[in-house]
Amino acid sequence: MYSYAVIKLRKYVTISVPQEVKKTLKKAKGREEWGKFLLNLYQETKRLKSKRAFEELTSTLTDEELKTILESSKEFRERFTLR
Repeated sequence: MYSYAVIKLRKYVTISVPQEVKKTLKKAKGREEWGKFLLNLYQETKRLKSKRAFEELTSTLTDEELKTILESSKEFRERFTLR
C-alpha cells in the first residue's frame, strides 16, 4: 500500500500599496504572517465599527425605548424554537 503526503498549495497575490503604507504596516505586524495580520486588522476594524454603530444607536434612544427593545428581544429568545 502506498502512502502519499498531500500538500495544499496556497495561492498568493500581490497587493500594491505605497511604500510608506507598507513600512508602517510591516512595523505593526512584527513577526506575524501577512495574511493573519491583515485578517486580524480587518476583524478588529469590523468589530470596532459595529461597537461604534451600537453606541450611536443607543445614544439616540431613550431609556424607555432601550428597555422595550431588551424586553422584546428576551421574549423572542424565550419563544424561539427550531422546528
